[in-house]
Amino acid sequence: MVDNESPGTAPFHAGEREAQLRAGVRERAEQAGRRAIRDHMPEQHRTFFAQLPMLLAGTVDSDGQPWASVLTGRPGFVSTPDACTLRIATQPLFGDPLGCSLRPGIDIGLLGIELHTRRRNRANGKVVAVDDAGIEIRITESFGNCPQYIQTRTADLTADIDHPDTARPLSQFDSLDCATRELIATADTLFIASSFRDGTAGSVDVSHRGGKPGFVRVDDERTLVVPDFAGNSYFNTYGNLLINPRAGLLFVDFDDGDLVYLTGTTEIVWDGEEVRRFAGAQRLLRFRLTEGRRVVGALPLRWTFGDYSPVLARTGSWPTAAS
Repeated sequence: MVDNESPGTAPFHAGEREAQLRAGVRERAEQAGRRAIRDHMPEQHRTFFAQLPMLLAGTVDSDGQPWASVLTGRPGFVSTPDACTLRIATQPLFGDPLGCSLRPGIDIGLLGIELHTRRRNRANGKVVAVDDAGIEIRITESFGNCPQYIQTRTADLTADIDHPDTARPLSQFDSLDCATRELIATADTLFIASSFRDGTAGSVDVSHRGGKPGFVRVDDERTLVVPDFAGNSYFNTYGNLLINPRAGLLFVDFDDGDLVYLTGTTEIVWDGEEVRRFAGAQRLLRFRLTEGRRVVGALPLRWTFGDYSPVLARTGSWPTAAS
């Protein structure tokens, strides 16, 4: 998206509009965007962010590669002094690519997600300050997301919640080893970062994707395929990828706290037999790895599983022969 400075204006850029047209939802998306997308955070969102122990972030590194990241802290570590300012009182986790790219002036996409209630809200903007106290962001667009495809989990803080920079075992790679392929192949949740830029205008987005365990197909040591289900019709991610096919993925080991960060290039499969083979898929995203890293035990939260999203009943799994 682009900045929404005028009430009643849907801030969709050319890529988002094209994706909406391809999906046959252009008019619906325009109407919904005019109602729901704001250039400030409503009070309900401000209260919501303040109660979270985890916030997802999307940024772009110096090589132009998007990364999805996670920031953590005790509830209250995210605050909103006013409707256009969001402060995050923490530092990036050890090994998170955000630690190398975080500086004033960069675009950032934020996703607040509360897994046990399936609530999620987005807030995108620009970093205006970074210091020992944390990060300050000027919000330029804010909107809510529906609870679809979110698996419920409750979080317990670990002793490292106040020490995000605690050193951990870290591996960097350009191909997936067996253990990382297994983590991805059994995942029911991922986060995806994408970006858009047209001259001086631009933004970064980070979004949630969920499915039955195994909804991400691992084709080989560098290639993943992710189904895309019916959503809010905004097509923020796919609209960005039509213009800039680079993306970042984040996978979380909810039991042990391992984090897997991937960045690479994408191809959108809009229709065809491969799409039809996955029940509920409206299109597919093929991701090819450029670079990745895994940090052992980095997330200072441990999760207790609740239940799968009820809407997953209308979605399928990859056939065994294609797994």
